[in-house]
Amino acid sequence: MGVLIAVEGLDGAGKRTLIEGLTAELSARGLRAGALAFPRYGRSVHADLAAEALRGAHGDLAASINAMAVMFALDRAEASAELSNLLDANDIVILDRWVASNAAYSAARARQGADGEIVSWVGDLEYARLGLRPPDLTVLLDVPTEVAAERARRRGELDRSRALDAYERDGGLQQRTGEVYRELADRDWFGRWQTYRSDDDRPTLLTFCTEIIAG
Repeated sequence: MGVLIAVEGLDGAGKRTLIEGLTAELSARGLRAGALAFPRYGRSVHADLAAEALRGAHGDLAASINAMAVMFALDRAEASAELSNLLDANDIVILDRWVASNAAYSAARARQGADGEIVSWVGDLEYARLGLRPPDLTVLLDVPTEVAAERARRRGELDRSRALDAYERDGGLQQRTGEVYRELADRDWFGRWQTYRSDDDRPTLLTFCTEIIAG
């Protein structure tokens, strides 16, 4: 069974770029590395319903913090077999978002902190009731909110399928989400966390990952 690492951060933080770099470098070291991104748009009915809601469809679905959180949680639960197969076939699997993203965004929407009721509810829903596996390490890609927002905006202009949704357009929500993420990292919420910033040395993170694999 492989090591599970989750990469978290705001929309536009650079998670995909970091994950692609890490998997390539790990593979170059002779390790088997796989990756999986959430939400699984185009592959999961729950993820697609959530995405459509964030663009104005499905009545008041997007207005409900808990309903949207359940949609994203069910997307992850549906991927359990796929993730299990990846972990069996690889030394390390790196996730682009996992349960902490649901906790951070939901708490930010509710204007709560990491010690709030909704973070506890998300943890119970996904880890206890749905039986999802906590990561061996969560990496928080912590970049300034303005930088992440500008990257997300440019990405949406270049690719219409990735145009900004209601969460991404809400600068205040993004700011609050970043704050909750930092609180979760400080608490080592459901496992070990490491905060990675744009000026950090990527080889240091790579070495950290290989040390976890080695046990």
